[in-house]
Amino acid sequence: MRKVISFMMLSAALAACTQEKQNEISRSIQNWTGTDGVLDVYAGDTLVKRFIKIDKLSTAQGTDDSKPRPYRYGYGVVDENQNFKVDDGEKKVYFEFSDYSTSYVFYENYKN
Repeated sequence: MRKVISFMMLSAALAACTQEKQNEISRSIQNWTGTDGVLDVYAGDTLVKRFIKIDKLSTAQGTDDSKPRPYRYGYGVVDENQNFKVDDGEKKVYFEFSDYSTSYVFYENYKN
């Protein structure tokens, strides 16, 4: 019974949160449990780069003002042959991309 009451209280607290706060809580749980993210970068309709094995994408923050900057960054393996697997010679790299110039899709790897 105690678990049911605790769950109900947690559910009520989450329901009272704003959508942004719920997303933040979800991301923190996901960061803790880990993900196998994929980032596809497009130039028009053409897939030009794929990164795999990404834990998370982060929004850059200003050093002095802590305001969000218009780019995202992360770490992932460059999937040169775009087969969703880490092959020989494919390395983990740091990457960043601008909100202004890049079309991208970030999703969980469902291929593995």
